[in-house]
Amino acid sequence: MTASEEPRRGFWRENSLTLTFGIAFLVVLVGQAVTGHAEFNEQMTVDGLQSLTFADYLASSDFAVDVTENWQSEFLQFFLYIFGTVYLVQRGSPESKKIHEAGIESDRKQRVGQHARPDSPRWAGTGDWRQTLYARSLGTVMGTLFILSWLAQSITGTAAYNDQRLRQLEDPVSWADYVATPDFWNRTLQNWQSELLAVAAMVVLSIYLRQRGSPESKPVGAAHAATGIEG
Repeated sequence: MTASEEPRRGFWRENSLTLTFGIAFLVVLVGQAVTGHAEFNEQMTVDGLQSLTFADYLASSDFAVDVTENWQSEFLQFFLYIFGTVYLVQRGSPESKKIHEAGIESDRKQRVGQHARPDSPRWAGTGDWRQTLYARSLGTVMGTLFILSWLAQSITGTAAYNDQRLRQLEDPVSWADYVATPDFWNRTLQNWQSELLAVAAMVVLSIYLRQRGSPESKPVGAAHAATGIEG
């Protein structure tokens, strides 16, 4: 049976991974908004200030900075991992390419240029700037999303920081001054270090541990030293 002849399992079944995580993201985001609103108003009450409505809190810099600071760390993680795994390897990990395959690999293996197939993406076989751009599109987009979310975090963080300073009757600071403050870098680095630790743990633990049926794991019976194979 060819791929075109395989029975279709329905939209939800065929896209269940994306849909499940997308719905979970929205549920958790709502949960963050509800609990963040409650915590924010508790602090406002302690400071003797007026509480915000839920709608006003969603439009506030305090909520925006909490969301964007997590987004930028996640996009940084994937950006570094995508580019890092081109040249860096880890013996025994399914998260790594085989040791001898480090690098950008041959055109034949990557199915680009004259080696493109009929079902390959159109730009994979152009042999010009479009092929070069498409060949790096995933990392480029992840890097761009990281920069944009980092910029959004710094802007909303400046506004939230200044709101706090005004409540304490202190002068606001500029964006350039804020990105040089310990508050900004504490928010930023505590997210970066957790993401990098998670990646390192996944790479190392997948050498020795298994999860049957997961493409992020080696087959249960694969040798610990087997590299670049998935279950």
